[in-house]
Amino acid sequence: MNPAPNLVLIGPMGAGKTSIGRKLAARLGLDFVDCDHRLEERTGTSVPVIFECEGEAGFRARETALIAEVMQGQGQLVATGGGAVLAEENRRRLRERGFIVYLQVSVPQQLERLARDRSRPLLAGPDKQARLEALAQQRGPVYAALADLAFDADGLAVATAADRLQALLETRWQRTEAA
Repeated sequence: MNPAPNLVLIGPMGAGKTSIGRKLAARLGLDFVDCDHRLEERTGTSVPVIFECEGEAGFRARETALIAEVMQGQGQLVATGGGAVLAEENRRRLRERGFIVYLQVSVPQQLERLARDRSRPLLAGPDKQARLEALAQQRGPVYAALADLAFDADGLAVATAADRLQALLETRWQRTEAA
């Protein structure tokens, strides 16, 4: 049993971090924090506009500052952006104060889930499948190395995924009060 004050979901875009996370947080009595949504609330604009105005580096700097702040809390289920794990500082903060669950999903499943989503700056361009495959090769090993638990969410409805993940967490994660 791994003790930690927060539960953290990592994984690629379209894995279900927000939808599964929201449902799971409600079931577990945790506050739900979606990092991308929190950034949008703070800036008053969307992630694509932040990317457009500040570039990916500007967005990542904002994301890192937000993660540093959010991870000081406890009793939260934190859904990170897909690229949040690229920064060592973020990985360290997530590891220090979170039980980390990697939501795994196949590229075909991502394509299906993201088919009508126009809010993904990293998917701008003609060949979304090639881009998702490249991101999976780059980020997959990072997700796997960071995770306390890998969970295959491929093809699962949100409620089913939340049910199965909740059952696994009962034997793997112990919520603690942080010092």
